[in-house]
Amino acid sequence: MQTAKEILRALVAIPSVSSMTNFPLLDAVERILAPHGWSTRRLPYTAADGIEKANMLAFPSRYQSALPEAELLFVCHTDTAPFQSGWAGATDLREQGGALHGSGACDVKGSMAGLLAAALAVDPEVLPAPVAFAFTAEEEIGCIGAARLAASGQIRARRAVVCEPTSLRPATAGKGYGLAEVRVTGREAHSAFPDRGVSAIDAAAELIVALKQWRQSGDKRCDPRFHPPYTTFNTGVVHGGSAKNIVPGTCTLLVEWRPLPDEEPKQGGETVQQLAAEVAGKNPGCVLDVRTLRADAGFRNDSGSGLGAALSRILGRPQTGISFGSEATRFAGLVNEAVVVGPGDMETAHSERECIPEDELSEWTEAVRRLLVNPAGCAPTG
Repeated sequence: MQTAKEILRALVAIPSVSSMTNFPLLDAVERILAPHGWSTRRLPYTAADGIEKANMLAFPSRYQSALPEAELLFVCHTDTAPFQSGWAGATDLREQGGALHGSGACDVKGSMAGLLAAALAVDPEVLPAPVAFAFTAEEEIGCIGAARLAASGQIRARRAVVCEPTSLRPATAGKGYGLAEVRVTGREAHSAFPDRGVSAIDAAAELIVALKQWRQSGDKRCDPRFHPPYTTFNTGVVHGGSAKNIVPGTCTLLVEWRPLPDEEPKQGGETVQQLAAEVAGKNPGCVLDVRTLRADAGFRNDSGSGLGAALSRILGRPQTGISFGSEATRFAGLVNEAVVVGPGDMETAHSERECIPEDELSEWTEAVRRLLVNPAGCAPTG
């Protein structure tokens, strides 16, 4: 029987960045599960870039004709972030200092390896309640596969464990995500005569500074479950100007925000619009147009989360909140409880430092096994 580390080595060896089809990785999952009493159901689709992708459900074979409502659903995405071409051996799992290094080892093939190893360690024919795995596509570029799966009606579940690296701390709340495009229009002129133009880049810079000042202000709602404990903003992309000797007439910004789960996610876009209006008022002849592209709410469980408490007890870690996005926002409305948890630290992900501690991988595998054989044990008590 394969160990979680052996499975992880095989998974890391399969490149699965979001720009590629995830079929080879799903094939590998099927090869591992099929001989041990698990069936799979693929839900293929063509992605926006024309690449064939699929979500896939896995469940005990005795439910092959009709999958009932799962007591517990484990959700794990199949894609990874791109890795730099200079990262030699990115797809070769390397052991160093008690950790396993490789592309996707942390986010989230380590979690996937633990799920699969736990599935091999139980007899699916005698599990006391329906359980299922959901392997999703295109998480890294907007939770696209999860949104499709949630809307498909193909899966029903009472509780969901969403795999992300949290150092095994069960996250019972998560921030949302917002994104806006800001188009700044000024007036071009020769740089020798700047008074004849209106610099779109200067106005864009003022907006960036205004957003920074807003972040640093103390008049914000705070939630101690998160770090930072308030809604954050980031200007991640800036494009502007046409030549070094021309006053720039256009500039475009991409601004993201991560709202607390109790906040209306559209408020972030309204904040950007308000600050943009103030900047426009100080720059006659300049127009700042704000277009909200995404406004996804966060998620949170009630204080009596049975799943969060059970995971906290099994893993010996306190419950927490996460500031990064996850597929829990797509499934929270379909289940009674959603908890985000998994081995590894997100701060190492998406880089050549990506790794997962071996001891966390072992703890995670055992925790999943315990939940599979007793999924009802995560129900609220009292």
